[in-house]
Amino acid sequence: MEGRLTIVPTPIGNLEDITLRALKVLRDADLILAEDTRTSSVLLHHYDIHCPLQSHHKFNEHQTAKALAGRISNGERIALISDAGTPGISDPGFLLVRACAEIGVEVECLPGPTALIPALVASGLPADRFVFEGFLPVKKGRQTRLKELAEEPRTMIFYESPYRVLKTLSQFVESFGADRPAAACRELSKLHEEVIRGSLSELLAHFEIQTPRGEFVLVVGGAVSKGKNEEIINKENEVSR
Repeated sequence: MEGRLTIVPTPIGNLEDITLRALKVLRDADLILAEDTRTSSVLLHHYDIHCPLQSHHKFNEHQTAKALAGRISNGERIALISDAGTPGISDPGFLLVRACAEIGVEVECLPGPTALIPALVASGLPADRFVFEGFLPVKKGRQTRLKELAEEPRTMIFYESPYRVLKTLSQFVESFGADRPAAACRELSKLHEEVIRGSLSELLAHFEIQTPRGEFVLVVGGAVSKGKNEEIINKENEVSR
């Protein structure tokens, strides 16, 4: 039997968001690689899936990727999942996919949950062109990256821990300007899902009063050039006439 690596997105909150195809792949797999086997066991138990589990996370991926690719080459059907969302998107997965590609092993990725797209669409900001930044560097290189992004014209998407939301919003105000439109999306697909829209300064003021809780996706409008801004103002003036 021909081996295959299948990337399986898992729900970011609501367990009903998993697809029928994803469930079939997980049931048929010879092995499931999980970022945290304890977290993934909850999902698998919920759907009565009984399959060998093995840890695959950022701390061991470098050591295990080539060996796992070899096992797939020898005929094993392996499914890769992360704690939530699509593996490889701010989660382990890239190194294993690359190792498989290097030796010609088939890799497929199922469509499914990821936090960045629902946040982008719900933000109300332009979604035709965007850039995904994931988690910014915690220390080294953080200010440099923010400086580079200050003139980015596309809508920007960031992941952030609730413990750093205030610091990050404060830095966004300094780098992008207090009036830059933005949205803070938290606990997407979960019971306490919330989307707060406004300027960066308004979001900062909101979370200075309301303690940030849950996983956050921050969506920030792109920079508008001076010429473009004047064009928008002129159009608004024409409409008002």
